[in-house]
Amino acid sequence: MAHGRVFLVPAWLSEDTPPGDAVPAAVLERVRALDCFVVEDAKSARRFLAACGHPKPLREIEMRELNEHTPRADVAALLAPVLAGRDIGVLSEAGVPAVADPGATLVAEAHARGVTVVPLVGPSSILLALMASGLEGQRFRFAGYLPAESAARRAALADLEKRSARDRETQVFIETPYRNDALLADILQACRGETRLCVAAELTSAREFVRMGRVEEWRTRHEPIGKRPAIFLLLA
Repeated sequence: MAHGRVFLVPAWLSEDTPPGDAVPAAVLERVRALDCFVVEDAKSARRFLAACGHPKPLREIEMRELNEHTPRADVAALLAPVLAGRDIGVLSEAGVPAVADPGATLVAEAHARGVTVVPLVGPSSILLALMASGLEGQRFRFAGYLPAESAARRAALADLEKRSARDRETQVFIETPYRNDALLADILQACRGETRLCVAAELTSAREFVRMGRVEEWRTRHEPIGKRPAIFLLLA
């Protein structure tokens, strides 16, 4: 029996943005044709599928969760429908799956088993923020989350700044929304005044915020980011 395919389905970045404003029509058509998904969070996946106008009742759509709590040994079993010949979709809570997302483990398992993986076009907060920043787009590094403790975070920021200056490389990182302002405060303390900093928050929503300036400018015109999804970028 031929294997099914694994479709990597981008989701909206903001739930107040209609799916048709975030992903192409062809992607919405593919979403509506699938009835089996591996999702990061079933509740948010159901909201997205309902907003996409999925023709099936949500209770009839098969969903299996894959998140940071899923044991690595359990990932292979998520491919059972694919190995039985069914196509599946992989959905993150927001943005593209398998980038800064546990879906990457499923994709690796699919390749190991000779399963076709199909990435679909849609929003990536990391790339949208980089596009909007005006910083170095030829060389960049996504550093993920920095340490939660302030002293360790400032040390990590100093290292990122040194690497950025040495390699002329934009450093991209994120934080849990409730720690956004603490991270910003540490950036303004740890980094040099001439280093450029961009913060992009709530991308694609009506409340979208993108601001880029030198650290010294941020210090004199400081404004809180608040508890909203944000991407931080710096270039020394």
